[in-house]
Amino acid sequence: MATRLGPGTGGELLTVPQVMARLQLSRSAVYDLLRSRQLASITLGRSRRIPAHALNDFIRTRLEQDAA
Repeated sequence: MATRLGPGTGGELLTVPQVMARLQLSRSAVYDLLRSRQLASITLGRSRRIPAHALNDFIRTRLEQDAA
């Protein structure tokens, strides 16, 4: 289950396994995207969370690159 951000932030925080499922990628592929900063994330303690808008932005950017 995704974590909801506070009121007015307009998003939710996704776990790495949720992003893996949505992109149909392996854990290491998702961490490679995070490490290369192609996909934005935040760290909460020892956990990584990906804002849903960051995942949407990543997908949109990739679609635009493929269309060009």
